[in-house]
Amino acid sequence: MISVDEARALIFDLVRPTRVETVPLREAAGRVLATDAVARRDQPPFDASSMDGYAVQTVEVEKDAMFRVIGEAAAGHRFEGRVGPGQAVRIFTGAPVPEGAGTVVIQEDVRRDGQLITITEPWDGSHNIRKQGNDFAVGSTVSAPKLLRPQDAALLAAMNIDRVEVFRRPVVALISTGDELVFPGANPGPDQIVASNTFGLDALLRAEGADVRILPIAQDNEASIETVLVMAAEGGGRRSADLVVTIGGASVGDHDLVGQVAASMGLDRAFYKIAMRPGKPLMAGRLGDAAMVGLPGNPVSAMVCGRIFLVPMVHILTGRGAAAPGLRPARLGESVGQNGPREHYMRAVVEDGTITAFGNQDSAVLTLLAQANALLMRPPHDPAREVGEEVLYLPF
Repeated sequence: MISVDEARALIFDLVRPTRVETVPLREAAGRVLATDAVARRDQPPFDASSMDGYAVQTVEVEKDAMFRVIGEAAAGHRFEGRVGPGQAVRIFTGAPVPEGAGTVVIQEDVRRDGQLITITEPWDGSHNIRKQGNDFAVGSTVSAPKLLRPQDAALLAAMNIDRVEVFRRPVVALISTGDELVFPGANPGPDQIVASNTFGLDALLRAEGADVRILPIAQDNEASIETVLVMAAEGGGRRSADLVVTIGGASVGDHDLVGQVAASMGLDRAFYKIAMRPGKPLMAGRLGDAAMVGLPGNPVSAMVCGRIFLVPMVHILTGRGAAAPGLRPARLGESVGQNGPREHYMRAVVEDGTITAFGNQDSAVLTLLAQANALLMRPPHDPAREVGEEVLYLPF
């Protein structure tokens, strides 16, 4: 067996960022910007009023000063003339500031009588004008690589950018294996169970930006497993998989045939078995042009390995780079016993900086997995820990 860190390094080396493609801005959120995006205009594109009020010459702003209103400026409709001494232009928020004006006196500080206004309050020194280019200017950049969030989409739109270059969504093929499995909604036989891992991993990886494809369940025979692996490789008229994930069948039992079949198809295996709990029977390598990971079949094992290994692989494929999952500190709410020789990820709940691991860590119990929001990480041979001691956990 190898350590989790060794397995992580080998897995990270199996994948590279996908190719770059140009997409409409509406499709860019959740993708990683591959090349710098450059602003095509200033923001604001002109000196703009930040308040509703009256645009006047700054030197004339004082309490009791009077002005004649000579026009109006609204958002999208500028005043074409010039503001001279003793003159004012009625202006609304977002409108271009007329030539000659340097201050917008807010409407609450003005009394109007027909076309005459009088400033009723002492000036506080505020000009109430957003200067041209104050936010960003032509040539300003959003630097790559960057995971584009909704607020980034708003910024790019304001820069008048309608298309961006991003890394292609990686295709991940999920393959459940086992005669005992059926998909949700089917009628399981008396000896069958519903495939849950596939749908948990599907949700996990789609949330990280992958294009996940759920392939048919592979039965416990070499022909069926080979057929589904070929489907993943060939793509069925669509792009072939960048990452093939099998669930179950990667151990050493008589019915665990995934490794044998993959080897016969040319799998270049990087490792098999890691010193980790749950998730010891984990296999990884390259199968043709795709990375391949064989996960254990127990639902908790599959989901934990998905969080620790598959999510970072998707990050690399999407252009975010390689990084180990970020561990965070918390204080123990209940004591835990000494850990064994494998790195242990315990389902737990974190609340207000305190973490409490569940007493039952059976890797087949999904209800506790659904209740957990953290994985308490115990290093190999970690001694017993008491209430209040600081430990590390992975958000989950």
